[in-house]
Amino acid sequence: MPMLDMQNLKEARTYLSEWVDTTKSHADSPRLMSVLWGTMIALVVADGLISRFLVTTGLAREGNPLLQVWIHDDLFLGIKLAGAFFAALALWSIHKSHPNLSFIITLCFVVFYTGLVFWSLLIFWGSHV
Repeated sequence: MPMLDMQNLKEARTYLSEWVDTTKSHADSPRLMSVLWGTMIALVVADGLISRFLVTTGLAREGNPLLQVWIHDDLFLGIKLAGAFFAALALWSIHKSHPNLSFIITLCFVVFYTGLVFWSLLIFWGSHV
């Protein structure tokens, strides 16, 4: 286990401050944030399309208890799209006063939904192999 001394603390502080500065520069970019919000919405819709297909064909079941009732209804994709759109609007509103927080939350959503989409695709591909 490495020893904690003043040199290590200074290096950690320098690294952390550089990371925060990088995050600030990314969070202040309106184009990047627009792309991230659009990506988030697209991933939520893709997750909805794949989930609906998998559930209606009997290959999977919906894991979200709130959406289990709606997945067989035509409103399901509209609900997913509306939820993603309102989440993007909320993140845009947060971005005005807290750009770093908005950037980090949006990035977490994009990573989470990317994982969900890949998980759903793995289920689909696994059932056809």
